[in-house]
Amino acid sequence: MVQGRSNRKKKHSGRTVLGIFLVLAMGTAVLKVVHSPFFEDMTDKLLVSWNSLKGVVFGQTAETDWQLLLVNRWNPIPDGFDVKLVTLSGGHQVDERIYPDLQKMFDDARAEGILPMIYSSYRTTQKQQQLMEDEINKYRQEGYSSREAKKIAETWVARPGTSEHQIGLALDITSADKEKQKPAVVWEWLHKNSYRYGFILRYPEDKTDITGISSEPWHFRYVGEKAAAELYQRDICLEEYLDR
Repeated sequence: MVQGRSNRKKKHSGRTVLGIFLVLAMGTAVLKVVHSPFFEDMTDKLLVSWNSLKGVVFGQTAETDWQLLLVNRWNPIPDGFDVKLVTLSGGHQVDERIYPDLQKMFDDARAEGILPMIYSSYRTTQKQQQLMEDEINKYRQEGYSSREAKKIAETWVARPGTSEHQIGLALDITSADKEKQKPAVVWEWLHKNSYRYGFILRYPEDKTDITGISSEPWHFRYVGEKAAAELYQRDICLEEYLDR
């Protein structure tokens, strides 16, 4: 009897060890899949599909205020989107509806000795694609693999179809005279005052995990005065504001 119990214990112990081994092996396999580029890409695509479906079901696309259109890596520009552009001095273009507030913001900044200048505004899909390819090539030349270069590039440059520059509501701003005034001085003034004109600092340093884009102190986005004031006062990003 004692011998039989001993054998049963050995068998049970063996099955337990085997079970633990299988669980660990499966866990390792799952982790490898989760962290694989394929899985990350599929996750992004599923999120894009869900956001598009959610907009249709809950009416969050067609009727959404144009000023608050959310465009990021998980929310591409809606199909059929069209923008009426106005051309500024220097050849830059923006949505014609934001022009009055943009002009007033720049006029008031200059009156206070600030020297803002636009260096990137509306972009076509082709332009965005070229910027992405240039960014990827830059990292490949630094020794990164194509996959690594693409992943890093996408934290700085939005994929074509997911850039705010393509909807005419975003601007990259710098100093008109970098010898007289550093760009950081311009960005600081804009960060503190742009909300008064309906603009926000779109990619704050402490919100990169939410926006999906690295900190860009030069990138400002129009959302309208009401939303801009709340975003500024609550110190939140557009994704958080729209997720209320």
